[in-house]
Amino acid sequence: MSDYGGGDDEPAFDEGPEHFDDIEPEEPEYYAEQDDEHEETNNAEDPDARRPAGENVIHSGDHAAQQVRNKNTVEHQRSRKVPNEKRVTTPYMTKYERARVLGTRALQISMNAPVLVDIEGETDPLQIAIKELREKKIPLIIRRYLPDGFYEDWSCEELL
Repeated sequence: MSDYGGGDDEPAFDEGPEHFDDIEPEEPEYYAEQDDEHEETNNAEDPDARRPAGENVIHSGDHAAQQVRNKNTVEHQRSRKVPNEKRVTTPYMTKYERARVLGTRALQISMNAPVLVDIEGETDPLQIAIKELREKKIPLIIRRYLPDGFYEDWSCEELL
């Protein structure tokens, strides 16, 4: 006796009736109604052809959605910048900013960007970037985002 069925004279699996292949599923009534509607509209003339040019525009009444779309503009982003005189963050470079600046500048130097300090035979791009940072010659700007969505820009020369 097996785990899946009875004895030797009983089949192990109930295969069920094999007449399911002959049955074709019926189409629901709502599909038939939609087909009738599409046939009527296809036979009718184009309703937009009768309208003047300016009437094809649909205006949405969702004011909040319009404000969200306006926030993605360049002008909106520029309006979120804090002026240099009113910056509130500390003028010290964090270790994360330092790592990002050094890595970015080392990559630029390795891709043959002009070196802004005397390299004195140095070939390692990271060591050259460290020397540029020490002499405050790195031409990068650090953007610090504030919790309210505004941001401050600091040049590497300004940060200690």
